[in-house]
Amino acid sequence: MDTQKFSDCVAMVTGGSRGIGLAVARRLAAEGASVAIVSTSQEGADKAAASLNLCEGSRAIGYACDVSSFAAVQALVEKARADFGKIDILGNNAGITRDGLLVRMPEEDWDRVMQVNLKASFNTCKAVMRQMMKARQGRIVNISSVVGLCGNPGQTNYAAAKAGLIGFSKSLAKEVASRNITINVVAPGLIETDMSAALPEETQKALLSNVPLARPGQAEDVAAAVAFLASKDASYITGHVICVDGGMCM
Repeated sequence: MDTQKFSDCVAMVTGGSRGIGLAVARRLAAEGASVAIVSTSQEGADKAAASLNLCEGSRAIGYACDVSSFAAVQALVEKARADFGKIDILGNNAGITRDGLLVRMPEEDWDRVMQVNLKASFNTCKAVMRQMMKARQGRIVNISSVVGLCGNPGQTNYAAAKAGLIGFSKSLAKEVASRNITINVVAPGLIETDMSAALPEETQKALLSNVPLARPGQAEDVAAAVAFLASKDASYITGHVICVDGGMCM
């Protein structure tokens, strides 16, 4: 691992206090980036930041923010830029589930999943975009899901939001490519996180049966893909989706 790959870079990671988001933050910090960790909980963000500050050469600060709020995200980015001076890398990982069959799904469950899993990425991308355009450089990696590519019963809201995130990313990639800003997507499959652990055992078994590699992935597998897309090695890649799913959606 190149501990200097992201030296002098500042990354912001939403949903960064646990699971995939924390793994992404740790990977970027381990490779030299300073990291703004965003969570709904200040306590959780601070705890994650403290663990990252153990990485030599990196600096981490935790921020509490409701990323579904446009105004709150604007204030967040202003504060992070004041603390770090800039934002070079944005990792949009914040996400929730409110599963249920469509015929039984309350409207508020549909709306909340859309707000957190899709609108939040609009909020954060818009908030960092002018600075990235002015600097004529930037890396944005949005975390979608194979569910957004393949669908899943009981997750019409989640699948719609994650599919929307892919379309959003491809469109934005075309808008800002001339400014040397890349927008890419990582679509995880069955990854061992608190979210997947909360699924019923039968659901987990059914999902695993569709994974050719016959095992769940780890958050670090997703973090590795994000780190690649955020690096100079991926400077000629934009508007694409990398599935980290053990072959589930091939």
